[in-house]
Amino acid sequence: MNSLLNFYNTHKTKIIFVSGAIFGLLLGLLAAWMVWPTSYYNATPSMLRQDFRDDYVAWVAEEFVASGDLEQARARLGVEFWRESPTAALEDLAQRRGGDEAANLQALAQALGEETLPEPTEQPSLFQRAQPVLLVCGAGLVAAALAGLLYLAISRLRRRREPRAVSERAVASHVMAEPTVAWEEEMAPPILQFKTTYTLGDDFYDPSFSIERESGDFMGECGVGISEAIGVGDPKKVTALEVWLFDKNDIRTVTKVLMSEFAFQDEALQARLAGKGEPVRAQPGAVLALETATLVLRARVVELEYGQGQLPPNSFFQRLTLELGIWLKSEGEASTVPDFATPPTP
Repeated sequence: MNSLLNFYNTHKTKIIFVSGAIFGLLLGLLAAWMVWPTSYYNATPSMLRQDFRDDYVAWVAEEFVASGDLEQARARLGVEFWRESPTAALEDLAQRRGGDEAANLQALAQALGEETLPEPTEQPSLFQRAQPVLLVCGAGLVAAALAGLLYLAISRLRRRREPRAVSERAVASHVMAEPTVAWEEEMAPPILQFKTTYTLGDDFYDPSFSIERESGDFMGECGVGISEAIGVGDPKKVTALEVWLFDKNDIRTVTKVLMSEFAFQDEALQARLAGKGEPVRAQPGAVLALETATLVLRARVVELEYGQGQLPPNSFFQRLTLELGIWLKSEGEASTVPDFATPPTP
């Protein structure tokens, strides 16, 4: 269950979009077939069911013998719309019926055969008749696909253009009482620095930050998200967060999973989360590092508080604050940043 919930939280935008597209298509089909069904009219006698057509043709032949009006009989039969020869159909029906009906049918067939009949109009095939419906459905699917691509493009563009606004909102929402500790003196200052706080009850916690040069060149993105929750009920009891770094010059997005003490000691849970990234135990002051082709991210645990309740001790976060620092690597430079640094022991 937790895996399904985590999958939904990770891909909720795509799931909502695809579900909406499928629901809209089904709703459209329901409306087309049940609410406003297609009405067919002006059908020709050749389109009637066999027994109804035979009775109708026999009546037309009877009226023709009585009136002698061939044009009226032709119009009633709609001879130009028959796929097969109307004369052959009349003669076949005359053989299957006897008495006066057979005589009437033969008389009408003979009268029709004595004049030059126009070539029967070719009736559209099933595919040709269905073309309007197929075009509408195809246009709907294309429109849905274009809308999805547009939504993704706008979302990414918004992330690129508003990195500072996003980071400012994150910092403003989680003001620390203590001043932020500087990074190590031997390291150059980061080109960008973000701070974000997860608190229990923020079930949609998924901040992301755009990484840009001072010139405005887009370099990548980084962020934090919920990786795993335990227990049942609301709010989610988050036991692991994932820190990720995307570099536009790299083919992969690197991720590490920041786990609670309980999750880190649970071998089964740790093995399951290992597929998302390297597991790291959350500790106050601990630093984890992510590295791509041109970027280095260091995430430091500034504040950590575990929740209390029926679940095991130190199993879910009540509050966790991370400070993210971003450095640019020089071309060909090998990073000297360790993968993970534990907090200094007093």
